[in-house]
Amino acid sequence: MNIDKLFEQKKAVLSFEIFPPKQTTSIDVIYDTIDALAPLRPDYISVTYGAGGSTSKTTVEIASIIKKKYNISSLAHFTSYNSTKVEIDEILTRLGEEKVCNILALRGDKPQGAPDDYDAKPRDFQYASDIARYINDNHKFCLGGACYPEGHPECPDLEKDVQNLRFKVEAGVSFLITQLFFDNKVFYRFMEKVQKHNINVPIQAGIMPITNRKQIERIVQMSNAKIPEKLIRILDKFEHNSEAIKDAGIAFATEQIVELLANDVRGVHIYTMNRPQVAKEMMRNLGSLFYTINT
Repeated sequence: MNIDKLFEQKKAVLSFEIFPPKQTTSIDVIYDTIDALAPLRPDYISVTYGAGGSTSKTTVEIASIIKKKYNISSLAHFTSYNSTKVEIDEILTRLGEEKVCNILALRGDKPQGAPDDYDAKPRDFQYASDIARYINDNHKFCLGGACYPEGHPECPDLEKDVQNLRFKVEAGVSFLITQLFFDNKVFYRFMEKVQKHNINVPIQAGIMPITNRKQIERIVQMSNAKIPEKLIRILDKFEHNSEAIKDAGIAFATEQIVELLANDVRGVHIYTMNRPQVAKEMMRNLGSLFYTINT
């Protein structure tokens, strides 16, 4: 099913994000993860795409299996940073043949180890809006896009970043998923800016349960997300007990989602980090909330 139709049918959409295994790891590992997530009844599962398209074939395969074997809508991430139109058309053709109908159109990150002059090289697609427009003009997919409640790491001006977001929507993006955030007030302020710019597509809140301190330090470096004082106190108190920090991180993320649902968020996208047990523990408390909202 096209994901934009899910938003028409439901008041709050639930989704999980997974990523393909490393090339040195058996693909069966990710199918074990999906086996564990499927009974939680997400509305869809998204599959990430490695830097420079490094996992494009695996992403297509996993997205296809989610749809065909598990009968769950899938969302294939699709980056354009280092891709030509010919390469993109080939991958989109494969996705179409596999009946995958939803794509998250992303610019993507610079490949690891790329030279300093990498950004200066000419390429077919400069921004996420470019790839969204190309797909919308030349193929038939339901398009999603990313947004950043605290601003894109490369765009320090949040107001300008929200203005750029309009370009994605005008290019054909019909729903948005936020970068992870840890302070709901940040999300609410972002939504106010979005509404002022007449961006009216559904926006899902991206939430990641933190299970260790090193994880959050890596995330902050990559995502521009700020850690609120409340979460810092939790990390300081429990970081030396792995089980305690996991439980505290799950509780913190669960509390975030409960408040967001109470404030009519259109959906929640949980970054599972391929840890289905964490998602299971969260959904023990959240399953009844989604059911109540959507019935």
